[in-house]
Amino acid sequence: MNNNIELKTTEKTIEKKKFLFVSYDALISDIAWQVIKEGHEAKYYIESKMENDIADGFVPKTDDWEKELDWADIVIFDDVLGMGKMAQKARKKGKLVIGGTPYSDMLEDDRSFGQEELKRFGIPIIPYQSFTSFDEAISYVQQNPARYVIKPSGEAQNIKLFLFVGAEDDGKDVIQVLTAYKKIAKKEIQVFQLQRWVNGVEVAVGAFFNGKEFVYPINVNFEHKKLFPRNIGPSTGEMGTSMFWSMPNRIFNLTLKKMEAKLAEEGYTGYIDLSCIVNNNGIYPLEFTARFGYPTISIQQEGILMPISEFLYKLAEGTLTKFRTRSGFQIGVRIVAPPFPYGSDIKILDKHFREKVVIFKKPNFEGVHIEDVKLVDGEWVLTGTSGVSLIIVGLGQTMKQAQHQVYQRITNVLIPDMYYRTDIGDRWFEDSDKLHNWGYLREA
Repeated sequence: MNNNIELKTTEKTIEKKKFLFVSYDALISDIAWQVIKEGHEAKYYIESKMENDIADGFVPKTDDWEKELDWADIVIFDDVLGMGKMAQKARKKGKLVIGGTPYSDMLEDDRSFGQEELKRFGIPIIPYQSFTSFDEAISYVQQNPARYVIKPSGEAQNIKLFLFVGAEDDGKDVIQVLTAYKKIAKKEIQVFQLQRWVNGVEVAVGAFFNGKEFVYPINVNFEHKKLFPRNIGPSTGEMGTSMFWSMPNRIFNLTLKKMEAKLAEEGYTGYIDLSCIVNNNGIYPLEFTARFGYPTISIQQEGILMPISEFLYKLAEGTLTKFRTRSGFQIGVRIVAPPFPYGSDIKILDKHFREKVVIFKKPNFEGVHIEDVKLVDGEWVLTGTSGVSLIIVGLGQTMKQAQHQVYQRITNVLIPDMYYRTDIGDRWFEDSDKLHNWGYLREA
């Protein structure tokens, strides 16, 4: 690991530009807000009617993104699930675009396709089986008893409560969960995988791609998905992430780097991330994120030593090949409130989340990034349907220092019924020893 990345760049700061952000569910709000704070114009399209007041007062809105194409200098798409096709359409009209392609969407949306592509490029994968029938999956586990992970595909994979990691070596707990899903989630889960469980360290490696090649440094990150400290409770979209920047290491070179030519052929532009299980026997990719991660991109923004507006514009332009980052570590902690992570129950939202005010004890907004909030008469007010509110980011030369800063910053925030994990970053102290001993963090 290189904790002191100082890559030189000679590009000049860009002039004022017009940014168009396109979202299904208001994922990219914070970055749009950062771009505006850096002096650029922005318009923000949110398709979901339940989410379209998110970032009101922070970012100007539009209700028809395609009508704004002539206005925009750059278009940024924040998701998969068909956005790759939309991004291609904008590219064909001559626009600078951050976004994927139908191919890159499939890497994330269709888990089996993603796994088969990894195998095609010579990257070892964990044995898995795809199913459209719960009965067939139950029969498979009965005939092949082992420890499995249930992974929904398509839109259902966004409902993180459906992800189940089995704990019994005979698979009986997986059979029980599949039986329950057959009764209660048949409509939501149309396609899913059973993947063999592998013991090891879960780590993700990601990098930005400029349409032709990877841009360095890369990002190594550790997600914390369980709701409660010590990895207890239901899986969530994300409770927090710790990370650092590095020049290409063994994990990257043995996985994502092998797909560089294919991504260039696609003209992919943006960020791509691959989560993996690694142990002393090898690296086993789990799944792609073929877009910005959330809250990953907000945490990364704090560590990139150039304005995020300039970074995105030059990435889309294809002129960005390297960039400077902060040394050490970055931690982002998600501040949430009911009904998170249990979905969008309107009664619970109205009682516990919507229209509640975010209070800052001191007028200090360092490390504060927005999620489901809006600005009303100068007050930050909670809105949306997910129950997420803010991301608080801390930095440090050591993980301990980053933890101290982020949790000190959280003490400045007061939201009724808010909660958050108090152990983001703790995994590093054991995981790093293993990763170093196995040689996976060495630069190559």
